[in-house]
Amino acid sequence: MANENPTGDGADAGASTAADSIYLRTEGAALGHILTLHPAHLRLPEIVLSMVGASRDEGRRDDYEEAVKELIRAGLLFEAGGLIVPTQAALHFNRLAEAGTV
Repeated sequence: MANENPTGDGADAGASTAADSIYLRTEGAALGHILTLHPAHLRLPEIVLSMVGASRDEGRRDDYEEAVKELIRAGLLFEAGGLIVPTQAALHFNRLAEAGTV
């Protein structure tokens, strides 16, 4: 069964999969937003503010901050002097996606 835990410790792998899916959507939303803003360069707080607006939901803000940091670790975004910019690889993939080739 796909949701069985391969370690056999009885833990439910389904909960982790749902959380991963939500997190991936958050990362995708952050990357898409930054690619849409390109060539503008923003700092992390400005990116988060532009995504969540005046929301007081600190958890949501933290989720977007962590998503941007993960995208930096993955090599899709780059931080230079406090500014967040998409890498050439991310821009190239975005062009491929917009052309409908991926």
